[in-house]
Amino acid sequence: ELGALFEEAAARLPALLPAATKEQLLYLYARYKQVKFGTCNTPKPSFFDFEGKQKWEAWKALGDFSPHQAMQEYIATVKKLDPSWNPQTTGKRGKECKTAFGGPVVSSLYQEETIREEDKNIFDYCRENNIDHVTKAIRSKNVDVNVADEEGRALLHWACDRGHKELVSVLLQHSADVNSQDGEGQTALHYAAACEFLDIVELLLRSGADPSLRDQDGCLPEQVTDSKAIVSALQQHTAGKT
Repeated sequence: ELGALFEEAAARLPALLPAATKEQLLYLYARYKQVKFGTCNTPKPSFFDFEGKQKWEAWKALGDFSPHQAMQEYIATVKKLDPSWNPQTTGKRGKECKTAFGGPVVSSLYQEETIREEDKNIFDYCRENNIDHVTKAIRSKNVDVNVADEEGRALLHWACDRGHKELVSVLLQHSADVNSQDGEGQTALHYAAACEFLDIVELLLRSGADPSLRDQDGCLPEQVTDSKAIVSALQQHTAGKT
């Protein structure tokens, strides 16, 4: 079934990101959004959000493109990136929860754009792990520690996605909402689990992160990772609470 093949392709993509060109990633992103949400009807991101603007333009360009056709082209592109990929549509339980492009693994989507210093926003500083700048902005009250971007991702989501453990710790010390959910219902714990940062998963759990929160697809953090160590840590934490 095409839908099942599409989900398998989406689950396969994170491992292929290093081999993909930016053009391929934008191509895949647009088709993923077309399948999941249909015609683009969201506002264009701000001028300074270069990454968001490129993604939006790629999706917008599809217009009323058929989701069925979008699925076929997405699958074909993943197959091109990995000719040895042999999808098993009878995949294991929870497979549909694995990270898809457009989901939590934001970190490897593109090699970073060069952004002029005066054009950077707080999310740019967070992504590049500029702890001093982020800390000063929060302490001076210029920035709310829980401010979110256009897709509902808070600074904590971004720091977890990039593996910036020290920055995660700083944000938590400044009262970041450890259970904040993005536009797709994913918490920082989903991001850290999907990106397989065990030390950050453990830090979040110690800081009160709730591993029982599900995203919009009904997935728990333990269902978006292939790391047995992270699954074990999440399950043990949950068991310890009962």
